[in-house]
Amino acid sequence: MGGQSSESTSTSTNNPKPASFKNPFYTTVTDRNGNTTTKFVSGTAGEQAYNYVNQNLSGLLQDYLNPNINSATNQAKLNQFKKQQAANLQNNIISPLANRNMIRSSQATNMYNNLSNQAADYTNNLIANSQQDTWNMINNLVNLYSQAYSGMANDASNTMNYSIGAGTTTTNTKGRA
Repeated sequence: MGGQSSESTSTSTNNPKPASFKNPFYTTVTDRNGNTTTKFVSGTAGEQAYNYVNQNLSGLLQDYLNPNINSATNQAKLNQFKKQQAANLQNNIISPLANRNMIRSSQATNMYNNLSNQAADYTNNLIANSQQDTWNMINNLVNLYSQAYSGMANDASNTMNYSIGAGTTTTNTKGRA
């Protein structure tokens, strides 16, 4: 009785083909060696967010670790508070009373002094809440940064997979004995 033998071999070669992909946010290039480079498209929101986070994160970390009233955010909030409070006092209280001769200058001065005390209280609250506000800002910026970075990583992975897939050949041979 004759014997039959079946033999099968499969060989695969992998020579990545150069590939280049561009979407509205990233340009990704894979070379023949499988090296992939991804860059932001200049002027896009992704690039702007990436640059903004890189430029501002260290300052925000310092503000988080050492909260103070002189931070840009606290100064802006305090100035806006003082401006709004002074306008409210003048427009809603002092001017109407003065127009009716119902207030003396000493009373107006007392009102402005009370406003100054309110600003001091507001300043204390700013400092107390500064660390949490700064942490929220850091968290939002890092999330924005991570989303842009994840998009780049996904684009690079897709380009690499395409490059490897396009450069892979498989040969199947079957033989009989």
